[in-house]
Amino acid sequence: MALSRVRGGHRRYIINGRMNALAPSSRPARRCHAVLLAAAVLALIQPLTAQRPAAPLPRVHFVATGGTISNREGGRLTAEELAKSMPGVERFAQLTHEQFTNVASSEITLAQWLSLSKRINELFATDRDLAGIVVTSGTDTLEETAFFLHVTVRDPRPVVVVGSMRNPSTVGYEGAANLLEGVRVAAAPQSRNTGVLVVLNDEINSARNVTKTDALRLQTFRSREYGQLGVVDRDRVVFFSQITQRHNEQIEFDISKVSELPRVDVIMVYQGAPADLIKAAVDNGAKGIVMAVAGAGATSGNQNEGLNYAASKGVFIVTSTRTGSGRIAPPQQRPEGTGAASGFQPSPEQQRRRQFTIAGEDHTPIKARVLLMVALTKTTDRNELQRIFSEY
Repeated sequence: MALSRVRGGHRRYIINGRMNALAPSSRPARRCHAVLLAAAVLALIQPLTAQRPAAPLPRVHFVATGGTISNREGGRLTAEELAKSMPGVERFAQLTHEQFTNVASSEITLAQWLSLSKRINELFATDRDLAGIVVTSGTDTLEETAFFLHVTVRDPRPVVVVGSMRNPSTVGYEGAANLLEGVRVAAAPQSRNTGVLVVLNDEINSARNVTKTDALRLQTFRSREYGQLGVVDRDRVVFFSQITQRHNEQIEFDISKVSELPRVDVIMVYQGAPADLIKAAVDNGAKGIVMAVAGAGATSGNQNEGLNYAASKGVFIVTSTRTGSGRIAPPQQRPEGTGAASGFQPSPEQQRRRQFTIAGEDHTPIKARVLLMVALTKTTDRNELQRIFSEY
């Protein structure tokens, strides 16, 4: 039991037979000591808890080539105007820009393709701190331009091709949003080593697989049965998959000294198709012909006559299905003598044609054309060309 009483200005406590005295004046002193101790501790830990300065934003370079995204009534938007049209871009990247050209995508020449690829390779080679590059393009031939860059830009940093289906004078113009999303993808570290990317309508597709599937709708760019690589959402850029074919640093083509791409034409297979279109392409300087075949390889009319003529002139023939999807596999090599044993003996024309025929794998006709043009700058060996089509 505890008893207490006051004597001589001190409060005395008797607890369990022991007496303790506490001077009233010692309480402020203890509070002062506590405050000083807290201040000392705070001074020690404050440098540890202080917020570190924010890391600098990644730098993204924007190369404008024209297209619907800039096709405003009364005059095309410039690269500078497009850069200013993106709301909040300063939160994601430090942006620089240049005007490469300002025309419809169908007006871009093969020489400009070469110049554009060389310019992008130059930008990466001379600026190691550059995070990525965004290229605007018209959507009509966007997939061709993107795939050409895909097989000619060797740096691991991302190149993102964007466009829009509606022009700046149209209600619902989506160009600024697509461009902003392209910048975000180019700035994202996870976009490295993914090949050239096509970004529209919140979706990320590989330039290898994507194709325009509708003349007017916003969701036109699709990667067929392969699906998109990822999405651009409000909070972050998300990748779900990646391509396994050769890209970026695995690319073997060097176009730095290429001044002209070889001519390659695309010929459609249709009922009763004549041979003279194939012969005309050969006679006008084609080094390769892509046959957009029916099904998995069928021709029609007397097109075989034209193909035999092409092979006799040393022109390479790539077969690619016109169906929009599906793979045309290289023919199996027959063991020596099996042809005669089976009773089938190819004619000299057929034998020569086989020496110049390449299976287009799963490439669409227009992309098979792009790949053959680039491949012919490196080799004219049929087996090597087939390997290229199988690996890219």
